[in-house]
Amino acid sequence: MNFDIILSNRRSCRHFSDQLIDEDAVAKIISAALRAPSSMNRRAWHFLLVDDMADLEKLADCKEQGAAFLKQAPLAVVVMADPNETDCYIEDCSIAAITMQYEAESLGLASCWVQIRGRYLSDGTKAADVVRGILDIPESMEVVCIIALGHPEKKAEPRNDDLRWEQVHIGKF
Repeated sequence: MNFDIILSNRRSCRHFSDQLIDEDAVAKIISAALRAPSSMNRRAWHFLLVDDMADLEKLADCKEQGAAFLKQAPLAVVVMADPNETDCYIEDCSIAAITMQYEAESLGLASCWVQIRGRYLSDGTKAADVVRGILDIPESMEVVCIIALGHPEKKAEPRNDDLRWEQVHIGKF
């Protein structure tokens, strides 16, 4: 598939069908993440695949809003890194996460980013701590995001050409 088409078609999906993702597609998605660029080629990220429905339901409540749709996803990938390995872990994890999303789109699958880093429950509990507790993730790992993956319940319309060229500056701001 042409990359311009992938860029135009990729939309965040929060409604997934019951259809499972086949193992080859999962392998391609994770392989894409493992090939993502990283600062100084450190590749310090880690990916935890979650397909247990009970765990996905618990993860759906890891923050006040923006995670409930994890209950419907057949697969979620927790993207994390040890900040002691690189000071660019946020950037590296983010690049790997969007690489997974583009690969999923190329395979006809849908995805949605769930922001975890810097998010909290109403009582002040860090969303990352909730995720760590559910999935037994070591304290040394910083959870950046979760990528929900699945077959879309309904295919979204491609993105319009409403590109904001006025936000592009040349030379000086």
